[in-house]
Order: sequence, then structure tokens, then C-alpha cells
Amino acid sequence: MKPSPLFLSKYDMSLEITIFIITFTAICLGCLVPASWLPPLRNDKWMHFIAFAVLSIMAKVMTSTNAELVTWFCGLLLAGLLIEILQHWVPGRSFCWRDMAANTAGVGLIAFVSLFI
Repeated sequence: MKPSPLFLSKYDMSLEITIFIITFTAICLGCLVPASWLPPLRNDKWMHFIAFAVLSIMAKVMTSTNAELVTWFCGLLLAGLLIEILQHWVPGRSFCWRDMAANTAGVGLIAFVSLFI
């Protein structure tokens, strides 16, 4: 296992995982609260794009092989789909293909950049 670029010890990986879990939880909560709880957003697609790009960067930092990274990217895509499906039962929210496209674009951009670094 290669050392993480952010930390020198493999034991510090638990901190990276903790930060990922906190970030992922915050994103899920933001996506699954009733729309009335949120300020009006003209276009939340950038937020979806940035959120999933950030999660993808975090996954890149935590992985040591391309196979692990592909697994993480696929997991993030599935998580984005699940979040959109769950919004069906959240007041004022609904499944949106454009949100799913923004999630996919965020993951896809980092996947593409990962090919070169």
C-alpha cells in the first residue's frame, strides 16, 4: 500500500476516512432535507458537481490502486443515484436527471484527471 500523499503513515488513513464520512454525510443530509429547509437555489447543479468532485478527490487520495479507485468512483455514482431516488420521499424534492448528470460529471472529471496523475 502506497503512503497517502497527505499523510506519512498508513495509520493516518483513519483520519482521511473519517473526513470522507463526515463530508459524505453532510452532502447526503443537504440532498435529503425538505426543500423548505433550504434557501432558494437558482441552480444547484454546480453544488452537485462540486460535491461529487470533492468526494472523488478524497477517494483518489485514499486509494493505492486503479482498481480501488474505479470501485470508489462506481460507488460514488451509485450513491448519487440512490440519493436522487430517495428524494422521491422528501417533501419538495424529486428525482432530477440533471442533478444525476452533475454528480456524474463531478466524478467523471476527477476520473479523467486521475488518468494523468
